[in-house]
Amino acid sequence: MRDQRKAEAIAQERVQLLAPLLAEGLDPAKTKQLKTQICIQAGISDRTLRRYLAQYRAGGFNALKPKGKGREPQGTIPENVMEQAILLRREVPSRSVAQIIQILEWEGLVPPGQVKRSTLQDRLSQRGYSTRHMKLYQSSGVASRRFQQKYRNKLWHSDIKYGPYLPVGQDGTKKQVYLVTFMDDATRFILHGEFYPTLDQVIIEDCFRKAIQKYGIPEAVFFDNGSQYRTKWMNRACAKMGIRLLFARPYSPEATGKVERFNRVVDSFLNEASLEKPQTLDQLNRLFWVWLEECYQHKPHSSLANNMSPEATYHSDKKALKFLDPETIANAFLHLEERKVDKSGCISFQGEKYEVGLPFIGCKVNVVYDPADISQLTIEYEGHPSWTANKLVIGERTGPKPALPPHMQRVPANTSRLLAAAARQNEERKTQQAPAVSYRVAKKGGESDV
Repeated sequence: MRDQRKAEAIAQERVQLLAPLLAEGLDPAKTKQLKTQICIQAGISDRTLRRYLAQYRAGGFNALKPKGKGREPQGTIPENVMEQAILLRREVPSRSVAQIIQILEWEGLVPPGQVKRSTLQDRLSQRGYSTRHMKLYQSSGVASRRFQQKYRNKLWHSDIKYGPYLPVGQDGTKKQVYLVTFMDDATRFILHGEFYPTLDQVIIEDCFRKAIQKYGIPEAVFFDNGSQYRTKWMNRACAKMGIRLLFARPYSPEATGKVERFNRVVDSFLNEASLEKPQTLDQLNRLFWVWLEECYQHKPHSSLANNMSPEATYHSDKKALKFLDPETIANAFLHLEERKVDKSGCISFQGEKYEVGLPFIGCKVNVVYDPADISQLTIEYEGHPSWTANKLVIGERTGPKPALPPHMQRVPANTSRLLAAAARQNEERKTQQAPAVSYRVAKKGGESDV
């Protein structure tokens, strides 16, 4: 199962690598330029990039998974060689991994062919010296000009805003709530916004799903570096739906300026809502949705052409919306975790026991689930079709002990193979052992004496 998860992670990386080439309307010159940039940044050849692109267009996400058992385990690179490789990268950050290996071989630090490109690339990434890491710190300054996408659903922004405190108990205790919004970059249209009671990744998933169900999928999403956005789930979901996942550079608040500007507009709503004194989250959300429609979505926006409203700009855009079938969306929004099956054929998951099956005792299985409904889990194991696991029901009486599967049952034997093998080994040892010294003295007549 570890190989399967590694293969899926590799496919996710490759989807994000190809994302710039999947945008519509690219002319040949721009496509060639993007390919060159991707090859340099990722340290791959143009031939490899063309192969990834052909596989994705032919079979989608699954076609990008490595065949067989995935990538081979990383080899070992001596620490002194790693230090020299890091030094070579620091001297010239644009040096490719292949060039670094060539220099190491020419200087006699490693024999030719001993260090593999993929191994050194992974080790450099782990140490924080990948090409992407180096370029991150080379970049400086902020954008001097505003940017805006050409059409709707080309890029979405999202952010979290801390909201008011609402009563949560009979004693009058109050708890803070949080606003999550998704905004279209080209039109400033709010695709979905809602207040939530907790601050975790689940609220991002819920808001993201509702926006997609209403307005289709975007070509790319752009987030800050908050822990609620930078998750394995977000990476997997975007890869499954073919959405390019982008993050702002650290310490660059200007990169998310559009949604930050909207959050300041929301302050006026919070001031008005405080006069209504909402007592529940539902009341606050109803007030927010009315305000959003009447005071923002349909209001003229100075940054849009002809001072049109976000609502009018979004719905007058001729760019077709791209919707996915419900099954694909449901699969993309599922979570995946690994569990080990105990001796009773069950797994523990979020405080409950689920029956997986006796044939999988001691095995590690993948648990695919919807966080909103864990009454049933989908179990995946390599070489077997996926199946459903239900909660273990403990009755009033014990049932009969289940029989072992045929492949685990005891095989009858008439003799002990251990003792027979030990006897043969003992005879061979006696034959091989010869006396080192003989004290026998031969006499005439065939007699001997000591």
